[in-house]
Amino acid sequence: MFFQIFLRFVSNLSTFVTGFLSVIVHRIPVLKKYMENTHQKKVIFSKRKSLPCIAPLLTTVEETPQIISARVRGHFPTWLNGCLLRIGPGKFEYGKDKYNHWFDGMALLHQFKVEKGTVTYRSKFLQSDTYKANSVHDRIVISEFGTLALPDPCKNVFERFMSKFEPPAITDNTNVNYVQYKGDYYISTENNFMNKVDIETLEKTEKVDWSKFIAVNGATAHPHYDKDGTAYNMGNSYGQHGSCYNVIRVPPEKVDLGETIHGAQVICSIASAERMKPSYYHSFGMTRNYIVFIEQPLKMNLWKIITSKIRGKAFSDGISWEPQYNTRFHVVDKHTGQLLPGMYYSKPFVTFHQINAFEDQGCVVIDLCCQNDGRSLEVYQLQNLRKTGKELDQVYNSVARSFPRRFVLPLHVSLNAPEAENLSPLSYSSASAVKQADGKIWCSYENLYPEDLEEEGGVEFPQINYGQFSGKKYQFFYGCGFWHLVGDSLIKTDVVNKTLTVWREDGFYPSEPVFVPVPGTSEEDGGVILSVVITPNQNERNFLLVLDAKNFEELGRAEVPVQMPYGFHGTFVTI
Repeated sequence: MFFQIFLRFVSNLSTFVTGFLSVIVHRIPVLKKYMENTHQKKVIFSKRKSLPCIAPLLTTVEETPQIISARVRGHFPTWLNGCLLRIGPGKFEYGKDKYNHWFDGMALLHQFKVEKGTVTYRSKFLQSDTYKANSVHDRIVISEFGTLALPDPCKNVFERFMSKFEPPAITDNTNVNYVQYKGDYYISTENNFMNKVDIETLEKTEKVDWSKFIAVNGATAHPHYDKDGTAYNMGNSYGQHGSCYNVIRVPPEKVDLGETIHGAQVICSIASAERMKPSYYHSFGMTRNYIVFIEQPLKMNLWKIITSKIRGKAFSDGISWEPQYNTRFHVVDKHTGQLLPGMYYSKPFVTFHQINAFEDQGCVVIDLCCQNDGRSLEVYQLQNLRKTGKELDQVYNSVARSFPRRFVLPLHVSLNAPEAENLSPLSYSSASAVKQADGKIWCSYENLYPEDLEEEGGVEFPQINYGQFSGKKYQFFYGCGFWHLVGDSLIKTDVVNKTLTVWREDGFYPSEPVFVPVPGTSEEDGGVILSVVITPNQNERNFLLVLDAKNFEELGRAEVPVQMPYGFHGTFVTI
C-alpha cells in the first residue's frame, strides 16, 4: 500500500512542481540590497548607522473594502484619470500558524483611483480558495513557497503520517502581478492558477487553470504584449522526457464573451539542459520578432521538490544556486516558433526582471537587471526581514546587488565566422559576442549605469514607457534603489548617457514605479511616475506619489490613513 501511494504521489509530479513555482519571483528582486555606500559619498556600510527596522512593512494588515478619500498635497495632473492597481502579501498568519517566507503571505489587492485631480483608495484580500480554506480552519492548510502546511492536528498519528504521501493541494494565492489577456485582468503568480478580477470592485470573478488549455504547469507573472493585444508568456512542463520551457501565445480577442485564455498555444518548446533540474526564471525578453529566454544556473531540483512533503521541507528547499553552469540565451522566432540555432552563453548570473529588448543591425539587444550570486532566497524569510540593529545589517550584507546590464546577440553567425573576434557591429555598445572553437558565442555584457548607482544599492523593479518603446531602441528606465531590504528610493536611469536621477525621502519606502504617458505625446519620458510610498513610522501617512517623469520632481502626493505592507507589482488602467 505504501509503495502504491508513493507511486501515485510521484506520478503527480507536474501538479506538485506547479506549487513550488507559485511565488518565487518577484519578490526576489526586492531583496537585492547592498550595503556599501551612502547617497552623498562612498562609505563602508559598517561605518553607517544601522538600518532602520522595517518589520511594520511586513506585518498583517486589515483590508479597507470601503472607498476612502485621500488628502492630496500638491496636485495630480487633470489628464491623469484611471486606477493604479497593486498586489502583494498582506496576511502572514492564521491562528497559531505563521508563514515563514515573505512570498507566502495572502494576496491583498490595492486600488488608487485618480480622477480629475482627486484620489480615492480601497483594498481587499483576494478571496482565493486558499484564503477561504485557511480562514475556515483558522490554520495554514495549503503549503506555500516557503511554508509547509502541517497535517490536521485532529487526525490520529497514523493518519498524519500517511498524509505525508498525499499529493499536496496547489495554492491559488496569486499575489505577484496583474496581467491582461483578451482585455480582462487577472492576478498571477507562476503556477497553474490565475484569478480573474473585477478591477472596479476588486472582487474575484473566476479562477483559471492554464493546464486546462495547454500542456504547461503555469506561466510567469510577466507576459509581453504586441500592439494588437496578442500576449506572449513562458511556462514549464514536466514529463517522461524531462523538463521543457514553453513559449505561449494567447490571441488578442475573444470569440465568445465567456472566454478566458481559450486559443492559447505553445509555439515552441525548449528542452532543459538537465532533465530533472530545470532553471528557475521570473521573466523573459521580447523584441518585435523574437522571444529571448534566459536559462540561468538557479536550479529547481525536481526530486527534492516531489519529496519535500515526505521530508518535511517547504518547496523552497528544492531551489539552489549552481554557478558551475554558465547562463545561456535562447532566441525564438515568435512568428514561426522556430528556435534559432545560435548558442549564446555568458558567465553565471541571475536575473529576475528584464528591462527591454530590441533589434538592431542583425542583433538582438537585451537589457536586464542582473546579480552575480543567486544565493539569496533564505534572506526573504520573515524572521530575517523583521530583525533590527546589527542583525538586520548582517542580513542586508548577505544579499547580492542587482545592476542593469546589456547583452548583444548576433543572429546570423555563419559557420565561417571568425573566432576570437567581436561579432557585434554595434558601435554604441561595449557588449561583445565572440565565437569560440566549439561554435558557441560567448557574450560579455556592458554596464548600463554610472558608479552613482552603487551608492543607491543597485536597482530593481525596472519599468519603461512600455506602450511606445517596448521592443524598440530606448533611452530611459525607472526602478527602485535598494539601500535597504526593500526599495528606499526611485531612480530614473538614462542608458544612453549613463546618468541617474534619484527621488528619496528618509524613512519612506517606495514601490515599483509605474510610468503613465501624457495622452498624445511621442516623447519617451513625457508623462508621470506613480509609486505607492509607505513608512513604518505610525506617526506618518502612507501615500501615492506622482513625479514628473522628465525631471523627477514631485508634483503631488495623496495621503491615506491606512497601514499597508510592502508589495510586489502592479499596473495603471486608464479610464
